[in-house]
Amino acid sequence: MHALAETYPRMDPRLRGTLTWDRGMELAAHKRLSPDTGVDVFFTAPRSPWQRGTNENTTKLLRQYLPRGTNLSAFSQDDLDAIATKLNNRPRKCLGFRNSAESVA
Repeated sequence: MHALAETYPRMDPRLRGTLTWDRGMELAAHKRLSPDTGVDVFFTAPRSPWQRGTNENTTKLLRQYLPRGTNLSAFSQDDLDAIATKLNNRPRKCLGFRNSAESVA
């Protein structure tokens, strides 16, 4: 949670108004995130993955680089940042084949 609270404020302000999370235990400390960052946190209804469509799609794309069960400690932060850059710069059909940055420019 600490890393997210540190990273979130550095994001483009137009992209960080709210955050929708799954209902996993790894997110139990969410109550600290809102006061630390000012972001409103929402949770999906149980067994309703369509409420997090972008997240589900991103997870599928991420699995191309990091298959389920991958030990993330084998990767440096630079490695993970490079994967994030590749994913964030992909053109998306739902954005008129622009990438995320082009659609908010």
